[in-house]
Amino acid sequence: MTGRRRELLRRRVAIALTVPVGAVLLRVALSTPARDPAFYLWTAAVSVVWTAGGVLSGPVPLRGPSPRQASRLGILAPVVTGLLAAATVVGAALIARTIPPLRADLTAVLAHAPRGTLLPVVALALANGAAEEVFFRGAVYTAVGRVYPVAISTGIYTLAVAFSSGVALALAAVGLGFLLGLQRRATGGVLAPMLTHLTWTAVTLPALTLLLST
Repeated sequence: MTGRRRELLRRRVAIALTVPVGAVLLRVALSTPARDPAFYLWTAAVSVVWTAGGVLSGPVPLRGPSPRQASRLGILAPVVTGLLAAATVVGAALIARTIPPLRADLTAVLAHAPRGTLLPVVALALANGAAEEVFFRGAVYTAVGRVYPVAISTGIYTLAVAFSSGVALALAAVGLGFLLGLQRRATGGVLAPMLTHLTWTAVTLPALTLLLST
């Protein structure tokens, strides 16, 4: 077995062990009753699992290996992309809240971020978003190899989210995961998708909380 194959095998084993653990913990976190302090502990545990899985699988590139690839998108473009993605999700939520099953999914998730406790929930969500990029656009994307890494990493990401939540978040995971996967492919690293994900989270969580409380 060549060194490249051994590296891929190590990455894939780490991913195979991490995905079910992270998905189960995320399901437990989102199933925790609203305002239960255990929600914060379970959510923090999810972040730790995604980060540990990404790091243990092998090096996670922040930027691409070539100067040209590393310079693509820069800092501002991923932030603007995150804002546009957030605006799209908020627009979709205006429609989703008129559909009872989708509104119920969103309300159940956002029940963990009532007014007065939004700041710590956003902080946890940001940590989770960064951890997801280390794992899904870092470790998983690299482990897939050259055959459809965007589609496969997005599929694994969507399955993990779908197992732990309802249809609404699973649909969001498809769109967001595909966008972030394209950024990873374009830049060769996780910095751009991480910036987009963090911007998206920082805008959508407060916006949806306000939207669905009215």
